[in-house]
Amino acid sequence: MKKIEQVSIIGMGALGILYGAHIARAIGFDHISYVMDEKRYEKYKAAPVYCNNEELHFQCVPARKAQPADLLIVAVKATGLAAALDIMESSVGPGTVIMSVMNGISSEEIIGARYGAKRLIYTVAQGMDAMKFGSRLTYTKMGILAVGIREETQQPGLDRVCEFFSRIALPHRAEKDILHRLWSKFMLNVGVNQTCMVYSCTYGDVWREGKERDTMLGAMREVIAVANAEGVSLSEADLTEYDQIIRTLSSDGTPSMGQDRIAKRPSEVEMFAGTIISYGKKHGIPTPVNEWLYGQVQEIEKQY
Repeated sequence: MKKIEQVSIIGMGALGILYGAHIARAIGFDHISYVMDEKRYEKYKAAPVYCNNEELHFQCVPARKAQPADLLIVAVKATGLAAALDIMESSVGPGTVIMSVMNGISSEEIIGARYGAKRLIYTVAQGMDAMKFGSRLTYTKMGILAVGIREETQQPGLDRVCEFFSRIALPHRAEKDILHRLWSKFMLNVGVNQTCMVYSCTYGDVWREGKERDTMLGAMREVIAVANAEGVSLSEADLTEYDQIIRTLSSDGTPSMGQDRIAKRPSEVEMFAGTIISYGKKHGIPTPVNEWLYGQVQEIEKQY
């Protein structure tokens, strides 16, 4: 089994920097690179980033000069995946394992359709409270990466990644049912991300009884209903598990869509509420909370 030594990352958002910083400290900054288009390369090539106030200088590479990586991490927002598929082409070689730490339940299928499912391992990033504004990332909880496979051809890649993560002490857990984990985290995101954006609130606000918490739980229960219709056995026990995870995060932090509102960025509402509304129509399941959230986010983004 060839060990992972060279890592490339697509995306310099919160998770891209969070994991990049950990990997670079463990194996050296010369073993990790951020691959990007020419415009972003010119912007970031000489610019430091800050991780909990530590100044870091990463190696940035334009896509045309990138070399195949042992591990390629896709850490873009849903709105950037289509472009990322082209940017990552030169970083994918015969032995490259690809993992996506993106939100949602579809990025692995989209990447696999382009580069082959056998290269992929499925990944769920959870339990972190990372917030990034400009070039500054702050976090108090790194969380854990849940990893797994959906077909046997992906097992060698999973073995290599688990060996690598163990070697660099990156918190991870191999999941027997990764599809269930993907939907569980998706349930959380549909609830907490959209609620925090619409109400401009924090994790602490959704801990407490009130309209924010009611909205979050209502949106999550709609995910449970459509997941069950899709053959994924989500339940109230999963909701309770993820509600507890929220309570471990910084009370004054806010998730990615909350950060989007502050920074006046387009959000991932299509991937969250948009997906649930679509599944609801497919199965004849009412999704009034997500429909309301969808409309509210649309109105907020019109004001940017």
